[in-house]
Amino acid sequence: MSYPRASGVRNIGSATMRMIPEIFAGKLIEKLYAKTVFGEISNTWYEGEIKKQGDVVHIRAMPSITIREHKSGGSLVYERPESTGVDLSIDQGAYWAFEEDDPDSVQTDLKGYINIWAEAASTEMKVYIDKIVLAGIVADVHESNKGSTAGVISANIDLGTSGGTSLTLSNSDIVDKIMYAEQVLDEQNVPNEDRWIILPAWAKTRLNLSDLKNASITGDAKSPLRNGKIEGVQIGKFTPYISNQLSRAADGSANTCTNILFGQKMGITFATQMVKNQMNIVNTESFGMRHRGLQVYGYKVIKPEAVGVMFARAA
Repeated sequence: MSYPRASGVRNIGSATMRMIPEIFAGKLIEKLYAKTVFGEISNTWYEGEIKKQGDVVHIRAMPSITIREHKSGGSLVYERPESTGVDLSIDQGAYWAFEEDDPDSVQTDLKGYINIWAEAASTEMKVYIDKIVLAGIVADVHESNKGSTAGVISANIDLGTSGGTSLTLSNSDIVDKIMYAEQVLDEQNVPNEDRWIILPAWAKTRLNLSDLKNASITGDAKSPLRNGKIEGVQIGKFTPYISNQLSRAADGSANTCTNILFGQKMGITFATQMVKNQMNIVNTESFGMRHRGLQVYGYKVIKPEAVGVMFARAA
């Protein structure tokens, strides 16, 4: 669109004169991708065992050994320890594929666009897998790590109930309720290190508006309200992550709530392989090239007692 002119004045940029060229930027507009967290909250201990979709990794478990009281002269009771392992199935896959026409590749001034698109596809793949993993974890957490009677010992911690009464988080109580989630893991004897909690954006706002001056929240004597950023802050033993990928559902009053996940890295194992990454495949049906990638993956909650869920909404 050329610069506006008064009525009757010729326009050299008109469709007929074409004296003013259109200019196309050499840089593409950046896409805003969702943050992914599955790589931070899970372990990849068994990833080296897989090669293709359909692979199954058989994970052996530690047996429980009974401890008995000993009395002088008493006979010993011997047992044959048994354990039940779990299987990590690489049963999911996702792909990307796009094609280009030779005339377009020759005529465009953006010569590196194929590599840019392939890189974008790789990022989209991470976002896609992240959302599936976060949604799938919810159903596999330990029964004592969710609901209105959470706590394997106390059984009186309210973490909200999907389809029932949700938990509300306000500026004044969000830290307290995160500490109750920490108690849930404490009662399961979950190690303190590598604990995590994934919060939605609205919960981050509640934290930023709360009074977080306690040294136990940050690990030091300073307030975590540093430029509104909470990444890297410790909330109790939790490292908090922010994600817009957490699954949501309605409570009994039709309020939309978020499944806020928390746990320790031993709880979830994840494995993936990019089994096909094929560029510049000749398009036999036309003049041009095709490009595609296939990634297979699998995840498993191998220690349900090390993972929990808080079904919550903003107060």
